[in-house]
Amino acid sequence: MDSRLREVDAPAEPADGAAALATAKAEVEVTKPRNDRRGYRRVVLPNALECLLISDPDTDKAAASMNVSVGYFCDPDGMEGLAHFLEHMLFYASEKYPIEDSYSKYIAEHGGSTNAFTTSEHTNFYFDVNNDSLDDALDRFAQFFIKPLMSPDATLREIKAVDSENQKNLLSDPWRMSQLQKHLCSNNHPYHKFSTGNWDTLEVKPKEKGLDTRAELINFYDSHYSANLMQLAVYGKESLDNIQTLVESKFCDIKNVGRKHFSFPGHPCSSKDLQILVKAVPIKQGHTLRILWPITPNVRHYKEGPCRYVSHLIGHEGEGSLFYILKKLGWAMSLEAGEGDWSYDFSFFSVVIQLTDVGHEHMEDVVGLLFRYITLLQTSGTPKWIFDELLAICEMGFHYRDKSPPSNYVVNISSNMQIFPPEDWLIASSVPSKFSPDAIQKVLNELTTENVRIFWESKLFEGHTDLTEPWYGTSYCVEAVPPSIMQKWVENAPNEDLHLPKPNIFIPTDLSLKNVEEKTSFPCMLRKTLFSRLWYKPDTMFFTPKVFIKMDFHCPLSNSSPESSVHTDVFTRLLMDYLNDYAYDAEVAGLYYAVRPNDTGFQVTMVGYNDKMRTLLDTVIGKIADFEVKIDRFSVIKETITKGYENFKFQQPYQQAMHNCTLILEEQTWPWDEELAALSNLEARNLEDFLPRMLAKTFIECYFAGNIEPSEAESVVQHTEGILFNSSTSVCKSLPPSQHLTKRIVKLERGLRYYYPAMCLNQQDENSSLLHYIQIHQDDLKQNVLLQLLAVVAKQPAFHQLRSVEQLGYIALLRQRNDSGVRGLQFIIQSTVKDPSNLDARVEAFLKMFEVTLHEMPDAEFKSNVNALIGMKREKYKNIREESAFFWGEISQGTLKFDRKETEIAALEELKKEELIEFFDNHVKVGAPEKKILSIQIYGGLHSSEYEKIIHDAPPPHSHRITDIFSFRRSRPLYGSFKGGAGQMKL
Repeated sequence: MDSRLREVDAPAEPADGAAALATAKAEVEVTKPRNDRRGYRRVVLPNALECLLISDPDTDKAAASMNVSVGYFCDPDGMEGLAHFLEHMLFYASEKYPIEDSYSKYIAEHGGSTNAFTTSEHTNFYFDVNNDSLDDALDRFAQFFIKPLMSPDATLREIKAVDSENQKNLLSDPWRMSQLQKHLCSNNHPYHKFSTGNWDTLEVKPKEKGLDTRAELINFYDSHYSANLMQLAVYGKESLDNIQTLVESKFCDIKNVGRKHFSFPGHPCSSKDLQILVKAVPIKQGHTLRILWPITPNVRHYKEGPCRYVSHLIGHEGEGSLFYILKKLGWAMSLEAGEGDWSYDFSFFSVVIQLTDVGHEHMEDVVGLLFRYITLLQTSGTPKWIFDELLAICEMGFHYRDKSPPSNYVVNISSNMQIFPPEDWLIASSVPSKFSPDAIQKVLNELTTENVRIFWESKLFEGHTDLTEPWYGTSYCVEAVPPSIMQKWVENAPNEDLHLPKPNIFIPTDLSLKNVEEKTSFPCMLRKTLFSRLWYKPDTMFFTPKVFIKMDFHCPLSNSSPESSVHTDVFTRLLMDYLNDYAYDAEVAGLYYAVRPNDTGFQVTMVGYNDKMRTLLDTVIGKIADFEVKIDRFSVIKETITKGYENFKFQQPYQQAMHNCTLILEEQTWPWDEELAALSNLEARNLEDFLPRMLAKTFIECYFAGNIEPSEAESVVQHTEGILFNSSTSVCKSLPPSQHLTKRIVKLERGLRYYYPAMCLNQQDENSSLLHYIQIHQDDLKQNVLLQLLAVVAKQPAFHQLRSVEQLGYIALLRQRNDSGVRGLQFIIQSTVKDPSNLDARVEAFLKMFEVTLHEMPDAEFKSNVNALIGMKREKYKNIREESAFFWGEISQGTLKFDRKETEIAALEELKKEELIEFFDNHVKVGAPEKKILSIQIYGGLHSSEYEKIIHDAPPPHSHRITDIFSFRRSRPLYGSFKGGAGQMKL
């Protein structure tokens, strides 16, 4: 696969007009998609702050993002993580708004969300909010950059939050391997640094040197956060003139201290860091090969896009590609290629290959084949037709780009503003428009054996390493691999038929919009037979040549036991595996598909350009009809899934808590260890026997939406039925209405607190976790909106109290839970400072505190929260995926409330504060008569003694300890299901 970098972090040149005394309205025409009706304006404020204003009359949400051209590369020596720590601190308070957390509280109460991130050379802060609150939100946001308050108490507390964030990452392979790559670079380059920070770097070591962290923080802010190093993007419903007035009034007071743009010349790798083979021990099972080369950054030639061309070919998965050959040999599970870490001054090109066990034994051959393919590219010239194909795909992608949430949009743009000239802030490097064989050849010529770094990760290296990376504790060793050795690998590699890809048949040629006469706001049922039901929704909002398709295959046998569940999983993965060589081109051309198992069978999903949809879908259905088990691929897929199960124990503790909660609440879910045991005994012939039996009872629920006519949708489903049900060789038979599957949820006992303590599966993990679930009701209009409103009101206070004030852990959140229409609230906390039983007590303490807050809530604040929730519900869908996700949810759960949002808005408009208080007092308050609690407690390595105590102590009053999940599940009544059989559902 051709990998793509999602974040950009290179320094920009100083903005034109930065020294102007008045706001400069730069006469620059920003290149935008053909169908984009939004207005754009670049302005530069008197303090040199560069801004892009975006006016969208159709938006329901406003948003802003401030990109600061300062990242962890600027961290002072010995204070690793200071830039990241500053990002955290700016959320606390400001001179103008001194009440702690008032910014985040305001955003949450007005339908929005807020966040930030720090990378090597930039820090990005962003939010979204309901339209009518943009003015006040911007005023609060601007204070981050004008006069923030960083109190001594908040400073100490937030160091603990940063330390908790780092604790969360210590056993994460992506973090560990990224730091190892940085560690094995020049000490003199900032790329070598540790970016997150922890208690040691931000508290202990500074104190040892006589430094005050808060003073260093303030000094870093004052010297680095300068208006001329900032880029602001603001998105709103108002006119450009009105948005400009807002921006000028809010952001003109940001100081410009005249700080020069930071630059970090030179490459992180010196000659001693090249021609090396690094063997590293990961946390998880599996074998990963990462081959990296320092190259000329693509951003310097972004109009030519040489890296895109090269990564397209090296990452290709079609016939004749490197991955195709490695897969045929049974050596690789996946391959990604593309530009990795980069800035304006340096870059790495990387090829990442997930190896099979056999592939691990043939590592030298794999590297040899890679260099052989690179040699093929170096000597084949640069065919222009490949560039022209890429250009056509990229141009389509830009001009028919789906609308994204405004917060995502402004983050991307403000990040681009640091790097690209104003006319390219939207298009950035997404459309390489100039064909330059020389630029492409230059990148290819940098991918040499003299220039390479190879990182090879496997648990098999345990006990065979002699070095330890200092920040994450990764064990590794380093060997020299001179070009002469790698040349032998190339010569000894098997002689396979590597060649360039064929022309892509899936590039759309017809992008016209269908003229559907009947414009409907909701899906309608077009067709129903014994074999299938078809729901249809034309595109009445987005006007793009795209389609969204779901085909849900209901097969009762598919999930009836751990063995059945594993069989179904292997079948769907094999199907995707067989289709990959052919369908990879469709994905490249913007037509995506997936075949995945689900609770009631398996599901085919397709989304993208409609022009070649029929070609791909017919192929997928044909593969289902003619499915056969290929022994060699079966072995690889079985190995892949086995490693997935074996790695389950390395999931974060909060993820283990969520898994256990699902096991307890959902009927017909199976524990991972039973599925692993079933997989261990699975043979190819078992799958061959199982598949006809599974498909012998099948019903297909279909949903077609977007740029497709109803007659075409009916034709596709009719053709599918013909292939799968009505031919002489058909494997599928109809599913009797009485045997339709339902997904049912355990009903907890009122007035009881159930708790399930368990040790973390990975005893090396010091983190413990709590999932405190309060089950409330089954889908009901009035109770739904009361629960949603309570979640809106309580979410930010919970985060502030449990994380910011008490510093229980980096992950501390309150959210709604919806299990097939059974709804409730859940607190999720991951912590090293308190064990889960103590965390449970802190949740109860918070609820007592919140009870007072809720009862004393002013009417105006209540109304503000109601309006925030109404604003969120009125938010229009951005694209066909978003719209379809909602409607498909109603269909798949059987609720069919397509007008849910409209009816909930009407209910909210009538809601009274007293009703919310009564709802809380009955269902959520500590000691509430109707309260139903399930507490999932995962005990980490630091809290093993507390675990031993809780399993030996008698349960407290009104509490029941779950000792066996499945005995408990069998003993409890179940909620009814909304999903009837094919002949039972009311339409």
